[in-house]
Amino acid sequence: MASNVPLLDNDDTLGFGEEDEPRGKLRHPFVTLFHLLFRVASLVVYELCGWFSNSFISSFIIIVILLSMDFWTVKNISGRIMVGLRWWNYIDDEGQSHWVFEAKKGRVSAMEVRIFWLSLFVFPLIWSILLLVAVFTWNFKWAMVVLIAVSLSGSNLYGYIRCKLGKSESITSSVKSMATGLVQKQMFSNMTSMFTRAPPATGPSTTI
Repeated sequence: MASNVPLLDNDDTLGFGEEDEPRGKLRHPFVTLFHLLFRVASLVVYELCGWFSNSFISSFIIIVILLSMDFWTVKNISGRIMVGLRWWNYIDDEGQSHWVFEAKKGRVSAMEVRIFWLSLFVFPLIWSILLLVAVFTWNFKWAMVVLIAVSLSGSNLYGYIRCKLGKSESITSSVKSMATGLVQKQMFSNMTSMFTRAPPATGPSTTI
């Protein structure tokens, strides 16, 4: 079961142009560095690992470790500090899974926000292209590595987009209510037309 459970103020989402810090200034340079470090390192190791080692297993382990470190850093640290967003999951007492997407407005750096969102979109795109290359070149063992990268980076992208959109459940409920209302209106119109429709005219009967 997935649901939005806003522990922060979900109405105060950060707009892309609502940052308070001057342009060109980083408030958290070390956080910004580590936000990019692991994802760049995993991509570089993937592209250059053949130059240093012929062992697929060792390259696989190094890349997956870097991807996991990137996923954890972006999910738990850089998103919260750089743009004031956070997503996570918990299990309630009844054993049901709940997804939480939080947003809080605060003073952030315009440059950090742009770096965060640009890297969040660009790297899944790059890994997706590499996945297509690996599949079309029949290199399925490396396609498995790239698929892990797409899954991890794509999960962070999806989670933060949900945080950014805010009240996604209310939007979904409104769409469902609108669709239900249209269906009910159409059914009522069809039933009304059935009862008010004039009987078909019959021509004079002829006997032989």
